[in-house]
Amino acid sequence: MVLDCFYTKMLLKKVNLFGFALKLRYLQPIRIRTIMAQKPGIPKGTRDFSPAEVAKRNYIFDTIKAEFQKFGFQPIETPSFENSDTLMGKYGEEGDRLIFRILNSGDFLQKSDKKALQAEDSLKLAPSISEKALRYDLTVPFARYVVQHQNEIDFPFKRYQIQPVWRADRPQKGRFREFYQCDADVVGSQSLWQEVEFVQLYDAVFSALKLEGVSIKVNNRKILSGFAEVIGESDKLIDFTVALDKLDKIGEEGVKKEMEEKGIAGKAIQKIEPVFNLKGDFKTKIESLKEILADSEIGKAGIKELEFMAHAIDELPLKTAKLELDVTLARGLNYYTGAIFEVAAPETVKVGSIGGGGRYDDLTGIFGLKNVSGVGISFGLDRIYLVLEELGLFPEAVTERTKILFINFGENEALYALKAIKKLRENNITAELFPDAAKMKKQMNYANKRNIPFVVLAGESEVQQESYTLKNMQSGEQEEVDFELILQRL
Repeated sequence: MVLDCFYTKMLLKKVNLFGFALKLRYLQPIRIRTIMAQKPGIPKGTRDFSPAEVAKRNYIFDTIKAEFQKFGFQPIETPSFENSDTLMGKYGEEGDRLIFRILNSGDFLQKSDKKALQAEDSLKLAPSISEKALRYDLTVPFARYVVQHQNEIDFPFKRYQIQPVWRADRPQKGRFREFYQCDADVVGSQSLWQEVEFVQLYDAVFSALKLEGVSIKVNNRKILSGFAEVIGESDKLIDFTVALDKLDKIGEEGVKKEMEEKGIAGKAIQKIEPVFNLKGDFKTKIESLKEILADSEIGKAGIKELEFMAHAIDELPLKTAKLELDVTLARGLNYYTGAIFEVAAPETVKVGSIGGGGRYDDLTGIFGLKNVSGVGISFGLDRIYLVLEELGLFPEAVTERTKILFINFGENEALYALKAIKKLRENNITAELFPDAAKMKKQMNYANKRNIPFVVLAGESEVQQESYTLKNMQSGEQEEVDFELILQRL
């Protein structure tokens, strides 16, 4: 940063006043340019993570990964950015606006669409100056992966993937522009048992995290298609579902207003009003749906799929989560064709959904591979982190790292300490030597700030006696021990 600054300089000037020669002092402003270091920062919607935060995030990662593997899912990874045409048009109009595009390298305007540039038409200009984009989610890249590697895959293929994604969304609590998704998908099977297993997988993960009060909300895209059919607006299915999905955010009147703005007739909206206030448990709502969708074959097919899932879960009771039917759930994504999932955090924590997914029978078809059905779910790591933090559910041991610190008394003592540290590490005990022979107070303060539970003092006398003074930093007690006793204490 360059700043224009002023300072003053004292000067002497001879003047003649009424015949007297006088020396006058005066101040002359001098202009200078000062270069100051720019204050560093990070883009909005992104974060740095401290060691403690990384440890907690890894605890969630490891818990989810362990359950993925128990259910037979295999890990894959895909690039952080894809070709733009791989992503665009797969998430609906709203989703497309949230995709981060990457400018072509070099002189990107040289090969740009000159007519679009002169007309300032950003939509037409974008494809000619940006051929790549950061991935919006992990599902579409996975579909691309399946098509590209279809000859190497054994179907049904069960994969899990834990990687960051990017969305040009407005940052707020629980919503970031860069965040991790933890996905599990199965492709190559139309069996509804997969949906049942995903409900169980959600329950297994949240049980392992000791997170109670989680609601697994389900719906079916065929139910939504049935709604559009019975009100005579099948051609506006996407507009209808995008608006309906916002019911919990903008309310009934807001949804009606948006539907009207999208060209859905007022009479059609009146027909669907009972859906806005559907009450009761899973079975009660199913019975209501049977009446509403009595004239829709696709709607009745969706009801059968929901009944199958509910019956199976009744026979395979969940541990901590509860299964709920939410007939307004749409998630606003074009590629869902069957079951739709969304996981809500306990009501005491306001962070929005912490997971979601669904069935996408025709997703790989857009990349040339027909008749490969898929279904998958995603865990929202960052929001799960916020929930566990707010409810105090992270185990204390998660952030424990170094268990013992050796005080540095000098070169000979440090070498003696490192021999013991080497043996401790071989026994899977995290141990450190303070790098500098600093004052004792500084080294002890370091141990306190790091919450290191034990400190070893090994000075000249301990070296001669081949012993160690072990101090418990919590109780303040210290004792002279040999190496085997250190192992026992830890």
